[in-house]
Amino acid sequence: MGKWLAPLAGPVLAAAVAAAPAAGTAAEVCVPPGQWLDPARDSPIGHADLIAGMAQRPVVLLGEVHTSAEHHRWQLHTIAALHGRNPNIVLGFESFPRGVQPALDAWTRGGLSEKRFLEDSRWDEVWRFDAGLYMGLFQFARLHRIPMVALNVDQALIKRIRKDGWPAVPVDARQGVDDPAPAADAYLDFLARAYRDHDDAATELPDRDDPAFRRFVQAQITWDRAMAQALAAARRGGGRPLVVGIVGLGHTEYGWGIPRQLADLGVTGTAVLVPWDAGRACSELARPGGPAVADAVFGLAAQADAAAPQRPRLGVLIGDGDGGVRVKKVIEGSVAEAAGLAPGDLIREAAGVAVSKASDLIAIVRRQAPGTWLPLRVRRGAETVDIVARFPPKP
Repeated sequence: MGKWLAPLAGPVLAAAVAAAPAAGTAAEVCVPPGQWLDPARDSPIGHADLIAGMAQRPVVLLGEVHTSAEHHRWQLHTIAALHGRNPNIVLGFESFPRGVQPALDAWTRGGLSEKRFLEDSRWDEVWRFDAGLYMGLFQFARLHRIPMVALNVDQALIKRIRKDGWPAVPVDARQGVDDPAPAADAYLDFLARAYRDHDDAATELPDRDDPAFRRFVQAQITWDRAMAQALAAARRGGGRPLVVGIVGLGHTEYGWGIPRQLADLGVTGTAVLVPWDAGRACSELARPGGPAVADAVFGLAAQADAAAPQRPRLGVLIGDGDGGVRVKKVIEGSVAEAAGLAPGDLIREAAGVAVSKASDLIAIVRRQAPGTWLPLRVRRGAETVDIVARFPPKP
């Protein structure tokens, strides 16, 4: 499944999994903050017992919403605890495509500065979420010389599958990914909701035989399969380490995504741990007659990110264009909407600087301070339009 392009917008799949409670609603407290819960039995688990058990698993997946600082704090503390029980550990990251593995190796050896590491790993080109949210994880790996593994494939493959379908991709263009295990029916239901939510004009779930939806599913399970193969290879690469995957919630929960693909690859005993945001519906802990959401969930307090610094958000979905950055969608209520940006616009300059790819625009937006104005030069059809995006002041 294609990502929403951050930091200018947030991820659809993660949002579909862990939406925040609406303002003014009473929050359900099904997992007390600071405690582990076994959702299958609805019973608490002691931290020491949980970590001791997880440290013996072959693969442990730590889910996340990519934009949540609190999720990444939870991941760091969980990894530190696992490392204390089993220092033979490898960390795998959804955020990196396989082609940047040399940059990860150089980073953990101490050979790169943060700036150079992010440049060499193509962070702003590939992942685009706020690197500061992940830097604690990267620094922990570097400090303890823990191997970091790039789990993802180049997004060009996922886009090609979305366009043409998996069977149409030649074997030599599949970046080493083999045929994924088919999606479970419950996963198809979940992906149908995500597919509908991806299209603002859609009001009904897609027909499962809709070719576009089938290609959407093929892209998602290929993404799951690629990460599962990389995790399995790390586990079997020698020394039988504990392999910890840092991946989006949508790839982990209910055993639908990566866990299903790992099982198909012969890796048994995979565990899934996820953070549980206050206000998330308790009914999602386990599905009637179906699997629990994870092996264990950890309760987080409400509004845990209220004090976290907020990066500027223009509020658009973007992609590389011919001679600029193409606006694919404008988020309702955003700075971009107020400025008058429209889908199809080609942003050619920002703050007087030419932008040729999405990462150029992202870098400029990140440098904006609250309350400042960002002039944009936009190609709209046959016309060139000057637009000023006004970022709100600090609250």
